[in-house]
Amino acid sequence: MNRVFTPPELGPFPGRVRRLSTRRAFLGAASFGLFAVPFAAQAQTGKVWRIGYLDQGSADRDRPYLEAFKEGLRDLGWVEGKNIAIEARFAEGATDQLPALATELVRLKVDVIATSTTPAALAAKRATTTIPIVIGFAADPVGSGIVSSIAHPGGNITGWTHLAGLEFRAKYLELLKEAMPKATRFGLLWDPANPVHTPSLKVSEAAAQRLKVKLHTVGAQDPKELKSAFTALAGKRVDGLVVFPDGMFLAQTSQIVALAAQHRLPAIYGVRECAEAGGLMAYGADLRHMNRLGASLVDKILKGAKPADLPVEQPTKFELVINLKTAKALGLRIPQSVLGRADELIQ
Repeated sequence: MNRVFTPPELGPFPGRVRRLSTRRAFLGAASFGLFAVPFAAQAQTGKVWRIGYLDQGSADRDRPYLEAFKEGLRDLGWVEGKNIAIEARFAEGATDQLPALATELVRLKVDVIATSTTPAALAAKRATTTIPIVIGFAADPVGSGIVSSIAHPGGNITGWTHLAGLEFRAKYLELLKEAMPKATRFGLLWDPANPVHTPSLKVSEAAAQRLKVKLHTVGAQDPKELKSAFTALAGKRVDGLVVFPDGMFLAQTSQIVALAAQHRLPAIYGVRECAEAGGLMAYGADLRHMNRLGASLVDKILKGAKPADLPVEQPTKFELVINLKTAKALGLRIPQSVLGRADELIQ
């Protein structure tokens, strides 16, 4: 059954840093390092615009977002190796590596930088005040200091936010309570290193008061802390779990979903990929689609538009995905009132 939520809302992973150049070389390409487009090729095809792509996550797991971005560019007539070259850099979840990767893109003199999450956007902002920056799906670009306002971002940054206001964070708890009407104790997993999570906690705590349920919050900002976080939640005997969207969490989707299953915790996530991986529910904007749309802003900038004049775009569609296989494994019977509002049911 297809039904669209239009509520009043809706980050990736530690480890080694991988640098991935998606640019094609024309002549004399080396096996490693950066590829150089020969002068003769540029003369034949015109200017080759260089697009930097900065992602907090993993080159393997986040490749669908990069591919969606490329698809959006192709739809607008931009072809790699012909009129654009993409320099992609992935932090592999090591947020502290983002500043160095952003500086590297600036040093390469790219014409525009496209970013993924809030930490990536902030790293790019600190690295340059002149190169245009397009954010892919930052959660709260105004509150986190990326832009001045949604309508008038100012400076050299524009892009997309995957929230329609922080109040959207309340929907996770509300939906989980609807799916588990008899539950009275819920856990919430958040990342203290994510600048959007602290204000989001307040929204969720207010929602818990309205719903008359107990909310136990546990923070984790490193993959090594996840196991102990779930142990702490189990100690509180929570009935279900809210997992805030976060770059590091997304990188650790397999571990988080496995820990939730181990502790038999029905969980709701903000990214559909988590439900596809075995999480119970997910609710939020389609991040792959948003990355594709982000290409349209890059297109406008390459054609002369100034980021300061391009309002930050907000999603108008949010998807509810429910994994029925997981519900069955947990012995959970989700009310028809919730199932009927799902955009997708995973059998």
